[in-house]
Amino acid sequence: MLLNKAKLSGMFLAAAALWRDNIALLSDIDSRFGDGDHGVTIGKIATLFTSSVEGWGDASLHDFIETLGEDIMSIGGGSAGPLYGSLIGGLAVPLGTEESIDGPMLKKMLAASLEEMFDLTTARAGAKTMMDALIPAVQAAGEAEGDVADILLAAAKAAEEGARATQNMVSKFGRARSYGEQTLGTPDAGAVSTSLLFRGLCNGALA
Repeated sequence: MLLNKAKLSGMFLAAAALWRDNIALLSDIDSRFGDGDHGVTIGKIATLFTSSVEGWGDASLHDFIETLGEDIMSIGGGSAGPLYGSLIGGLAVPLGTEESIDGPMLKKMLAASLEEMFDLTTARAGAKTMMDALIPAVQAAGEAEGDVADILLAAAKAAEEGARATQNMVSKFGRARSYGEQTLGTPDAGAVSTSLLFRGLCNGALA
């Protein structure tokens, strides 16, 4: 399997749909120890995913993804916009003029995305943030054997496991940090939305 414009379009649309289906869940999780608006912000990003795909035009894969990342950064609603803007925009870094993406290139894209995030946040695994889903997803993708589908499946599974693991962590970033051990038992909203992103992208690729 190779990811071309049509396949990538389906992936972003599938991720947007899954995010929209979980807006209420994400806001509920975030309301327990945060501002309660994470679902709303994710909904805005999902809408941007859809409108961007519909207006893709003649832009290359690199330019589309890079522009999408930049547009996400401008979305208000706390840190989600800049974080997801960097995550998505970082995927474009290794891409040149390629019109399709194979397994090795996908691994490079995910690794570049993680590096962009490392430059933006000091959060690492165990801090109960979206990084607890992103880091294992990228690591699993890098270690996966097979084609694009195998890589995406491995990343999605690892992201979901990482998000679930945040239930057993104490928040160390953001507003939730002030609640300390009260945050035990509740997953991190950003980690959950990140896991939904990877599952949606995977679903879209396999459709």
